[in-house]
Amino acid sequence: MNKKRGFKNPIQQLEKWRKRNLYYYQDLQNFYRFLVEPRSRVFEVGSGLGYLLNAVEPESSLGIDLNPIAIEISQSKFPDLDFQREDGEEFIASEIFDYVLMANTLSYLQNIQKAFHNVRKVCNHSTRLIITFHNPAWEPILKFATAIGQRMPLPPLNWLNREDIENLLHLEGFETVSHRKRLLFPKRFPPISWFLNRVIAPLPLFNQLCLTEYIIARVQTNNVEADRNIQEKTCSVIIPARNEAGNIERCIVEMPRLGKHTEIIFIEGHSKDNTWEEIQRIKEKYDREWDIKICQQTGKGKGDAVRLGFSIATGDVLMILDSDLTVRPIDLVYFFKAVASGQGEMANGCRLVYPIPKKEMPWLNRMANRFFAWLLSYLLNTKIKDSLCGTKAISRENYQRLAANRDYFGDFDPFGDFDLLFGAAKLGLKITDIPVRYVPRTYGSSNIQHFKEGIVLLKMCLYAAQKMKFI
Repeated sequence: MNKKRGFKNPIQQLEKWRKRNLYYYQDLQNFYRFLVEPRSRVFEVGSGLGYLLNAVEPESSLGIDLNPIAIEISQSKFPDLDFQREDGEEFIASEIFDYVLMANTLSYLQNIQKAFHNVRKVCNHSTRLIITFHNPAWEPILKFATAIGQRMPLPPLNWLNREDIENLLHLEGFETVSHRKRLLFPKRFPPISWFLNRVIAPLPLFNQLCLTEYIIARVQTNNVEADRNIQEKTCSVIIPARNEAGNIERCIVEMPRLGKHTEIIFIEGHSKDNTWEEIQRIKEKYDREWDIKICQQTGKGKGDAVRLGFSIATGDVLMILDSDLTVRPIDLVYFFKAVASGQGEMANGCRLVYPIPKKEMPWLNRMANRFFAWLLSYLLNTKIKDSLCGTKAISRENYQRLAANRDYFGDFDPFGDFDLLFGAAKLGLKITDIPVRYVPRTYGSSNIQHFKEGIVLLKMCLYAAQKMKFI
């Protein structure tokens, strides 16, 4: 860690201390690799010896550091990357980056707010600022480690907690997307370190004791730009339909106009009633009023229908509306507004704000929903109040990024909703709950087998936990 202003230890000393604490640095690199999409544009403030910047496999990059020896060595080690001797509080880059990394840099800065001010100039609406810092509760432990020769001697450092950093970010136009902690035991002692860090550290309560804290932040939305985007962006509403013939016309009749243009895509899935015939009839009847596309699945399940609909959609904002109409089409206005404006990057329907008749959502179903909402909130590091509402929205730009990285999770989601939630969380997108009123269905019966699909959902969450939390 050589980001201090004026720090002049020989490079051999820096390499020695890195090797002595290699387990810690490798964990840092592994987690940044998890957060940063490969082949991105990456800017690192306080790049040190360049190992972290190299680890995230950027397409283009810039690392800055005050230590001229570190810059020289990092450039020789990683000639495909770009490093410059610059002060993070003074340097102003001339390009926009996808990610800005500040790995333990805040501890050494003289003016953190000024550094954030400069970082803001290299960010756009999709840039993610990833900040790593040490849990202040570890200050005496780390000082003791220095005293016994297990940590590099350092000058007095800044010890900031999460609230301090979030306040400074807010002052410079950033907002926090997520916050998490990891690494309970920063030394390699197999199998103790594996057990403590992979199994125990992610658990509630124990997680609060971890050494390393992360904040993922993004630029706050400008209100003028947000209002313009709501007017100018287009929308595609994907409506999966199976045995819902009596609801198809209502989907059109009750649909609001969303943004500059609204595209409606019906995906029919192996219905036993006349749903497909009804979809064809409705397209012919309303084709002059609405931009309607229709398609039949060759695969099975809602997840397949959602992915098929998204693949042929042309709108800037992609949205799912369940054809049972338990969420009213008129409420899609709020989903569109959240995503088009940039206030949220993934909009998740929430039916648990307004009252729901007990007959429509029995006590057991409600408890199951709350349990999965808690579990998903824990796994995603963001608050989700209703885990089972099928109405969701995401920008086409972010969906394409999510789809490009789908191999990380694989085809684990038959519903199509959780693929979006977990993919959005991995990309560091801001997930926003949109309160909606639950409306009893007026036609047909639910296609959901609650117990069977609850087991499937639990298996999905356990699988995702391995890929998101226990890593």
